[in-house]
Amino acid sequence: MAEPSVQSITRYSVSKAAQDLKTVFQQITDRSCPYDYNFHMHTHCSDGKLSPGELMEQAVNLQLKGLAITDHHSIRGYQQACQWLENWRWKHPSSWSSNGKRGKLPRLWCGVEITSKLLEVDVHILGYAFNPKHSAIKDYLQGGAPTGENRCAQHVIEAIQSAGGVAVLAHPVRYRRSPEELIPAAAALGIDGVETYYAYDHPAEWRPTPQKTERVQALAHAYDLLSTCGTDSHGLTLVRRI
Repeated sequence: MAEPSVQSITRYSVSKAAQDLKTVFQQITDRSCPYDYNFHMHTHCSDGKLSPGELMEQAVNLQLKGLAITDHHSIRGYQQACQWLENWRWKHPSSWSSNGKRGKLPRLWCGVEITSKLLEVDVHILGYAFNPKHSAIKDYLQGGAPTGENRCAQHVIEAIQSAGGVAVLAHPVRYRRSPEELIPAAAALGIDGVETYYAYDHPAEWRPTPQKTERVQALAHAYDLLSTCGTDSHGLTLVRRI
C-alpha cells in the first residue's frame, strides 16, 4: 500500500485534553522525566507489576505534574486510576479548592500503547487524550494486538486522532528499522510526535540515552513533531523501566 503524503492526511479535531497535552509536550526536555512528567507506564492490567492504585500513589508521592498510563490495548488501568483519584479527593479535601481547581494531584491523561505495522516491521504507537468511547478507537482497546488492516500504522494513527487524541511513535530506536527510516514514514502518515526522551540502556537511575536521543531530537525537529518522555515502567517503581 502506497503511503500518502503529509498533504493528503486528513486533519482531525483534537479534544481540549489533547490540546492541553500538546502544550505540555512542547515544553518537555531531557530533564522532564521522571520527576515532573511521565507519559509511558504500565500496570498489571497489561504487562506491568503495579496496580493502578499503587502507580497513582507513587505518582502523588513523586509530585508528578502530569502522567499517562499506557497499558497495551487496554484502558482498564487508566479507568481504575481515575477511580483512585476520585477516592483520593474525598479523603484529602484540603488539597482541593472549592471551585474544583487542581491541588496537589498530578493530571492524568488517557493513554494506550498499540502494536502497529510501519514499513513492514512491528512498532508501538502511543495514543493520548482520546475519547475512549469513540467508535474509531474502541477496537484497539479490547486487550489484544490488532490484526490485518487494523494493524497498519496509518489506521492506528487515524483511529487515535479520529477519537480526538494525540498519536506518538514509542521508543523509535528499538525497532528493526532505523529511526531515520521510521520517523519520516510516521510523519508522512500524520503522526503527532515521537518519544524522544527514552532510556534504551535501562540504567538504575533513569536518563535518556544520549546519542540515541540526539538522533531522535534531530528528526523530531526536522519533521516538526512533538517530543515526549517516559520511563516505560513495567516493574515496581515509576522512576525506571524495570
